[in-house]
Amino acid sequence: MHERLEALGEPARLRIARALAERPLSVGVVAERTGLRQPQATKHLQRLERVGLVSSYRVGNRRIYALEPGPLGELGGLLGGLAERAREHRGAFDAHAAAVAAETRAADRERWADERAFAFERVLPAPRAAVWRHLTEPVLLARWWAPDDLAVTEAALEPRPGGRAVLAYRDAADATGADGVVGRAEGTVDAAAEGERLDFRLSPLLPGGGAAFTGHYTFVLADAGGGTRLGVRLRITDTTVASADFVAGIGAGWEQSLDRFAASLADGAPHGATPTDTSRSST
Repeated sequence: MHERLEALGEPARLRIARALAERPLSVGVVAERTGLRQPQATKHLQRLERVGLVSSYRVGNRRIYALEPGPLGELGGLLGGLAERAREHRGAFDAHAAAVAAETRAADRERWADERAFAFERVLPAPRAAVWRHLTEPVLLARWWAPDDLAVTEAALEPRPGGRAVLAYRDAADATGADGVVGRAEGTVDAAAEGERLDFRLSPLLPGGGAAFTGHYTFVLADAGGGTRLGVRLRITDTTVASADFVAGIGAGWEQSLDRFAASLADGAPHGATPTDTSRSST
């Protein structure tokens, strides 16, 4: 399969395949229709024949070449399958790229997005005590506190004034950790009422170490039938010009994180990576 893809990847051979798709042709006609010299056409046709994409037979002093539909169909099936799988993720990719472009255009000065607010809500399938544990215990927090393309490596949300708020993550597809930590956010818990409310500040860090912005978060828990209604409120301040891509990802990122939160509570199974630094428990 690889050799066939490589063979068709050469522009002259692809032109030959297109010409032969019309009908079987002699070497001379192939050369004429593709703008090649006859020795070049012969060389390319021989390569295509070696990998099974064309076949030939001699008629008098001419050799006639024809495309082999079976191998081409297999290539088409492979490429069609890749295209179908790519379509499954392309929508989210394009939406995020458009959001980043829009926010980058808007980020023409410091504090460009100050006071922008976001609100999210989920009814979670667990009592408040269980939801509170998933908010404040590092291992449980790490199961859900990141969008789908990231895996948590460190998480802390210590439920006391002055407690640590930390989130670090790697690319979820980076199974070996080759790229290391690709993002980190640090902050402080401002107030906590067990099972009811958690207020904290968290700032994603830029590559140089400075804060992209300050996020002021409030988690509010309330009974909802047999589950818990979790409200997430976020207000951002101190936005820098370089924070555009961070701001662009807030909406989709939190929707995905809360979906993972609900799934974690529903099945009790980990979602994402187990954090590598969970020795510092909440206090």
